[in-house]
Amino acid sequence: MNNKDYVLLFKALADETRLEILDMLAKEELCACHILESFKITQPTLSYHMKILVESGLVDSRKDGTWMRYNINTEKMSHIKDKITLLNTSEKLIESRCD
Repeated sequence: MNNKDYVLLFKALADETRLEILDMLAKEELCACHILESFKITQPTLSYHMKILVESGLVDSRKDGTWMRYNINTEKMSHIKDKITLLNTSEKLIESRCD
C-alpha cells in the first residue's frame, strides 16, 4: 500500500460515528437496519457513512435478500496496524538519534 491508500483509510477513521460503527462490526456482521437502530441518524446519513467505510476498504458488504450486511475487512485493519507500528518504530529511531 502507498501513502495515498493510507490517506483514504485514515480519513474514513476520522469520524466518531464511523469509529462506533467499526466497534460494532468488530463484534459481529450486522445488517444496516441493526446499525441504524444504534444511532440517532437518518438512513441516508448511515448510507453515507457506510459508503465511506466500504470505499475505503475497511468494511466489506454483501447483499442478503433485501438487506445489506456489513463486516470488518481484517486485512485492511492489519495494514493500518502495520502502518502505525512502522510510524511508531520510526519515531523511536529518530528519538534515539537525537539523544
